Amino acid sequence: MWRSLGSVRPLEPADRAWALDVCAQDPISNVFVAARIVESGLSGARPVAYGYDHGGQESVCWASANIVPASAGPAALAAFAGKVMKRRRTASSVFGPADQVQDLWSKLGPAWEPRREYRRAQPVMTIGPGELPATAPTDEQVRPATLADLDAVVPAAAAMFTEEIGYPPYRGSDQTYRRGVASLITRGHTLIRTDHGKVVFKADLGSVALGVAQIQGVWLAPHLRGQGLAPAAMAAVVRYAQAHVAPTVTLYVNDYNSAAIATYRRVGFQQTGTFATILL
Repeated sequence: MWRSLGSVRPLEPADRAWALDVCAQDPISNVFVAARIVESGLSGARPVAYGYDHGGQESVCWASANIVPASAGPAALAAFAGKVMKRRRTASSVFGPADQVQDLWSKLGPAWEPRREYRRAQPVMTIGPGELPATAPTDEQVRPATLADLDAVVPAAAAMFTEEIGYPPYRGSDQTYRRGVASLITRGHTLIRTDHGKVVFKADLGSVALGVAQIQGVWLAPHLRGQGLAPAAMAAVVRYAQAHVAPTVTLYVNDYNSAAIATYRRVGFQQTGTFATILL
């Protein structure tokens, strides 16, 4: 690809097809990176991704607020670490396949500690075409959000983020955050259930590429938890995603969240890998 220029370098718009081919080596594990490549076009003044091509190994690393390796072996991870080392102040997390995150963090950690949290084992769960049980109950009140729902979706999205990450997604003005939520809604990638004008269930198809949709931001209002509502709501999300967005649906979940894992298994999800996340 670019051997005369070295084994690792920033990716440019002309590298888009090559980078997506690399992600396609494992489209489920790499859907986040692939989706960001599609959305960004790899354009902009500052590099947002790096590519590695040497000795028959081709790898990519997304390097923005999230540092996410894709199909990266030890040599590629060492090269990527050298490129992203200076991004400590702007990075909020490192995540991806657990073995790649562990290797990458062994190189970044000495300079980047302290971390806030290391979630070492997050099951990646996937459901393919025809794998949703025909008998799975579906919550018919779950529907795609519209921009008319934006004021109701933002508090639910912020509550989910705060519960999951440990701090709110914005301080002061919410305008930037609202634009991100509105973008998902505009694309038909936010599913909600409402009750008297308030969102009580939400899930986003946050990353879509290569025939895969990754569910993110799943949230059920606290007063409804433990009542058996989640499986039907998730079945509705899967049905919608497979009919309108992508045939394969995936997500990853914290290993200590046994209730969520049980819900996903009831809908037909099976573990296909393991992620890890380091929160900075």
